[in-house]
Amino acid sequence: MASTGQAAVADNHVGLLDKERIIAPANYNRWLVPPAALAIHLCIGMAYGFSVFWKPLQGALLGADGKAVPECSAAATTFGEKAAGTIQALFTTSCNWSQFDLGWMYTLFFVLLGTSAAIWGGWLERVGPRRAGVVAAFCWSGGFLISALGVYIHQLWLMWLGSGIIGGCGLGLGYISPVSTLIKWFPDRRGMATGMAIMGFGGGAMIGSPLATMLMNHYATPTSPGVWETFITLGIIYFVFMMGGAFGYRLPPAGWKPHDWTPPVNSNAMITTGNVDLKDAHKTLQFWLIWAVLCLNVSAGIGIIGAASPMLQETFGGRLFGDPSVGFGQFSDAQKAQAALVGAAFVGLFSLFNIAGRFFWASLSDKIGRKLTYFTFFTLGFLCYAAAPTFATLGMLGVFAAAFCLIASMYGGGFATIPAYLADIFGTQYVGAIHGRLLTAWSTAGIVGPVIVNYMHDTRKAAGVPYDQIYHPIFYVLAGLLVAGFIANLLIRPLDKKWFMSEEEVAALQAKLKSRVAAVTSAVGSGGFDIRALLAWAAVGIPLAWGIWITLEKALALFR
Repeated sequence: MASTGQAAVADNHVGLLDKERIIAPANYNRWLVPPAALAIHLCIGMAYGFSVFWKPLQGALLGADGKAVPECSAAATTFGEKAAGTIQALFTTSCNWSQFDLGWMYTLFFVLLGTSAAIWGGWLERVGPRRAGVVAAFCWSGGFLISALGVYIHQLWLMWLGSGIIGGCGLGLGYISPVSTLIKWFPDRRGMATGMAIMGFGGGAMIGSPLATMLMNHYATPTSPGVWETFITLGIIYFVFMMGGAFGYRLPPAGWKPHDWTPPVNSNAMITTGNVDLKDAHKTLQFWLIWAVLCLNVSAGIGIIGAASPMLQETFGGRLFGDPSVGFGQFSDAQKAQAALVGAAFVGLFSLFNIAGRFFWASLSDKIGRKLTYFTFFTLGFLCYAAAPTFATLGMLGVFAAAFCLIASMYGGGFATIPAYLADIFGTQYVGAIHGRLLTAWSTAGIVGPVIVNYMHDTRKAAGVPYDQIYHPIFYVLAGLLVAGFIANLLIRPLDKKWFMSEEEVAALQAKLKSRVAAVTSAVGSGGFDIRALLAWAAVGIPLAWGIWITLEKALALFR
């Protein structure tokens, strides 16, 4: 009896961040979990919007005459000189930073996202989403504070360390923290559930970018662009929201399923009822085929997304404002401003279709299956890229824009659909950690896609190719990547049964939680769609609606 009493005492002292603490009762309202995931994803999604800081930071350091001092690599004419200037910019306080110097933070974001998710995905599965979400909040928000110090004392290495490396780790943990939790709460709608959360990552910049601009305008002085103050303010806001999201996570009890829902029996050979151990997933051909599917889909989209505005301006020139006789290289200052407005509107449309595609395509995948969804991505994407040069040559601006908005939707949809694809193939037990390892495909694509687009663009420009024809072969190369993705997706088959864990192994893992649930469930609450659910959805829905409205206002310029 003494040992039983001691065990009960131990169970009642479960830590605030422990996995056992967040087991929900059977009647808990599962619709409280998606807004918790959105709260985190809407914050870390600001990674897409960091370029809003580049221009203010490029002129942050002023000379005695009150004018911005030259950039460290201002006189660079070769890549080697540019790199040398960046190394100097890391530690100096005597020259300004270039976009090339600052742009490495963007690369660090997505490289660290994939690597940190791969390294700590297994840890997340062991400790649960709440602890991972709290760590992500400290890393992401703490990165802003370190970066603020870097801006204040003009040390680029602190920017790279703070937001790029530490923030990048928070980015990875925050991105994967809700994946397996949502899939377990929504076994009947895996795609829709993960689409709701990952939709937030696509929408984070729509909120963060205009908010950051407003804050910089508020804090700006004649001697400061207001960036370091903006970093501190955003760091605090994001910390509050991410902690709220982390503490909103709940896990379903082992064996839980939605009311009146019966798992389909052999309805789709591509959806397994087994579970693959994390240590075995990467040993299968299916893992690497899905890795290739994600990498190729992202590579074909991310390079164009990063160059959307200049691509449109160079390709259509004066046709953007009703004067087809003027090419991009002949623009006056006033025409450059007009074209920039249209380009910004195009980027806004890209963002809207990116976020909408995450929810639409992931939800559709619940109906038609993940494999067919990716077949759709690769087929429609190929057709859009292959036809883009023709649309451009014929001056069909509206059709051209529509084709690339469709590409943007499938780019976002690819991210949102992949967790459900993994759950179908590998089961739900370790899907969060497996997803973390798969995100190294994103890190790879984040390098491959922009390198292809930017290298081909710069070499063709240097060769004297007319602006309106520079992107034509680039589109064909990206179409070729989608053909390779189509083939990789075609080769994906259900796993052999030898890879699945035994029922005893799965039961042993679940028993670790079952043995302690009774002691902590009463402290969780019974749920139900009440004022808590309404407030939770309002907390994420109102900022998201504001961001969409701001983006729509800008996008209207494309149709004026």
